[in-house]
Amino acid sequence: MKNYNISFRQFGLHTILVEWPKKVEEDVLLDILKFVRHLKKNHLYVPEWEFIPAYNSLTLVCRNKVLNFTELIPQLREWYNNKIEEDITDRHLWRLPVCYDEEFGIDLVDTAHKLKLSVNDLIALHASSVYTVFGIGFLPGFMYLGGVPEALEVPRKATPRAKVPKGAVAIAGKQTGIYPQESPGGWNIIGSCSVPMFNAEKEDPCFVKVGDKIQFYPISKGEYKLHLIENEVGIYKMEKIKLDA
Repeated sequence: MKNYNISFRQFGLHTILVEWPKKVEEDVLLDILKFVRHLKKNHLYVPEWEFIPAYNSLTLVCRNKVLNFTELIPQLREWYNNKIEEDITDRHLWRLPVCYDEEFGIDLVDTAHKLKLSVNDLIALHASSVYTVFGIGFLPGFMYLGGVPEALEVPRKATPRAKVPKGAVAIAGKQTGIYPQESPGGWNIIGSCSVPMFNAEKEDPCFVKVGDKIQFYPISKGEYKLHLIENEVGIYKMEKIKLDA
């Protein structure tokens, strides 16, 4: 079991930031998730604490009391160095449908041109890759997905749009993601996902978790419209595969 050189920073009265080496690597992310599991199981009472893992950090928020950082930081370091190896047993691969039609992929042709790819090759590369959910933020349900092939790495748009439509699938740099609601945004839009990524009315508003995997698959406009109807009436069935620890 490998331990990393981690550091701690106080944020306000109720929050502490634990930081791992600044690497975007799945091994680092898994170490964070295993530490979260260890803390929940052995040290920190879950209803009192919020755990926010992302990339190479873990934010710990205590909901009901001011923290004693002088005591907590040495405790956290000891708990990390002596943690029991915990298997991550609740990770999943989600297969999500994307319509890459130019009606939705408003930057698709331009992005393919920038990357010196055909549109079909861009779609094939984007849909054949498996991405890791390294963080969820910016908007509720917005996934930062790492693992974009080098051939698809393209800069953000020089001028962000004031309105990016809900469901827009986009790429920027080494990341791809889905806009869970209409918002400003500067990523390159190449399609639209027919599955809602966030629903505040559900007990679990965002079904995807940090550490999960995402794979997209292309669908037609007809299938896209059918999925919207199925989601509206609650009969759409998500493709979900349990991952090994």
